This record gives sequence, structure tokens and C-alpha cells, in this order.
Amino acid sequence: MSFEQIAWLPLCAGVTGVGLVLSFLLMRRRGAAAGLRAAAWSLLPVAAYLTGALPTLWQIGTAIGGFVTGLAFNPMVWAGVGVAGLSALLFLVSGFLRGRRLRAASSASGASPAPVASAPAGTGQHRAVAPGTPGATAVTQPLPKRTPAPSPVSRAAGSKPAAKPAADDDFSDIEDILKRRGIG
Repeated sequence: MSFEQIAWLPLCAGVTGVGLVLSFLLMRRRGAAAGLRAAAWSLLPVAAYLTGALPTLWQIGTAIGGFVTGLAFNPMVWAGVGVAGLSALLFLVSGFLRGRRLRAASSASGASPAPVASAPAGTGQHRAVAPGTPGATAVTQPLPKRTPAPSPVSRAAGSKPAAKPAADDDFSDIEDILKRRGIG
């Protein structure tokens, strides 16, 4: 059926009329808000007819329908989906087999792989690396301590810093935290 063969005004008016009757029944059952919301939805077909948007909506619907049917009934699409699924399955199996091979090789050599440990957070140490791996270090060494840069303004020993305005409280808190962490 083509766009021109449909009697749009009676169709839109009928859908709107049925929607308004249902919205009235909904309003009696669930309250005014639900009924008004349903009435607003039911007025949209007549609005689409009056604005002349129906030919555009018809073309959009036809294009989407053609795309979906072309996609759903195209054997090339389903073949591609099958090949992509087979590819994913092969990736999973290869990962499983590789892990099994690595576990078998480490147990055959009699040596269990060295654990890769990391230093506790905040200790300032490098992460330990398993021996035999590129870039491995035998001992973890602490990072050098950062010393704050000297202040450009020198104060006399024992003098107190100038009072800060009250609005600067947030920034002074941040400044104190940074100083405690050794960040100048």
C-alpha cells in the first residue's frame, strides 16, 4: 500500500478518538495525571496530520523497514555473524591453551614462577619485579626523599608568618597537606 492510498484524516482522527476514550478511562482509574499524559500522547496522530509530517514519517518508516528486512533476511549478514562468533571462540580457546602451556612449562622445570610483589602503598619503594624478567631488580630500593625547595622569601629565625585572611582557609589547608607530603 502506498502513501497516497491511505485515507490519513479518518485514520488519524480514529486513532486520536480511541486514545482519548482510553485516556478518560485511565484518568478515572489511575488519576488525572495519568489520564492527561495519555491524552497528550493520543493527540499526536492528529498533530502529525495537521503539520504535514506524515509523508516524512512514512518515508522514515519505509527506510527503516527496508533496512531491517534487508539485514534480517540477508545470508551474507548471518554468515558474517557466524564468522565473527567463530573468531571470538578461537580467541577464547587459544587463551585457555596458552595458559595451560605456560603452567605445564613452569611445573616441568620444577620451579614455580616467582611471585610479583608490590610494596605497600605509601612506602616510597619501587614495585618488585620477578627475577628473569626484563628490567628486573634483585632488591627493591626506596625512592629518594624529596626535599622542599627553599623559599624565595627568607624570614628571620623565630618570626611568625603574616596572618592570612579568613577567605584563604581552603587554600591554606591544601598548602599544609602539600607541605606534609614534601611537595613544595
